[in-house]
Amino acid sequence: MTTPDLIILVLYYSRHGATRKLAELIAQGIDSVPGCEARLRTVPAVSTVAEATAPDVPAVGAPYVELDDLRECAALALGSPTRFGNMASAMKYFWDGTSAEWLSGTLAGKPACVFTSTGSLHGGQESTLLTMMIPLLHHGMMVMGLPYTNAELMTTASGGSPYGPTHWSGLDGNKPLTEDEKRLATAQGRRLAEVTRKLQGT
Repeated sequence: MTTPDLIILVLYYSRHGATRKLAELIAQGIDSVPGCEARLRTVPAVSTVAEATAPDVPAVGAPYVELDDLRECAALALGSPTRFGNMASAMKYFWDGTSAEWLSGTLAGKPACVFTSTGSLHGGQESTLLTMMIPLLHHGMMVMGLPYTNAELMTTASGGSPYGPTHWSGLDGNKPLTEDEKRLATAQGRRLAEVTRKLQGT
């Protein structure tokens, strides 16, 4: 009988695709570790019109996250573009609805990491990463970053932070990921998966 793979949730919000590309690279890193499986999920946009509702299934990209995804995951990678140095409202709205999971300790003791993309190089990458960690810490998660054993942290001229993978997408959102950004994202996914396996004793 084979042991089922550990599910690692990669939860992101992306308007123009840059954060989604980071999420997919992190998922590749997770999937490269035997015994681990990435589960890509997103959140619907928040509308200023009270009657507006998102479709049940996104037109493109990953399915919408469900609270069961939090219960079933062994670890979490959380990503959002920056909004004035903080996570996007759509992602914040999702976390504001997780009080029951907080009370029951659904995520307590599980490892986590964060990632982001920005239109400008100094557009709040690190503050966004740090503020995304706050709800995860409240949930009792063990938050990890990227160590400087990843040489790209010292050479990158675009995204990349010890707090987590980042991407400088440009003002139009069309700037491609650099090789440094790609390597850091996959390294983060791999590290998260490896730590998850160790914690699970597998």
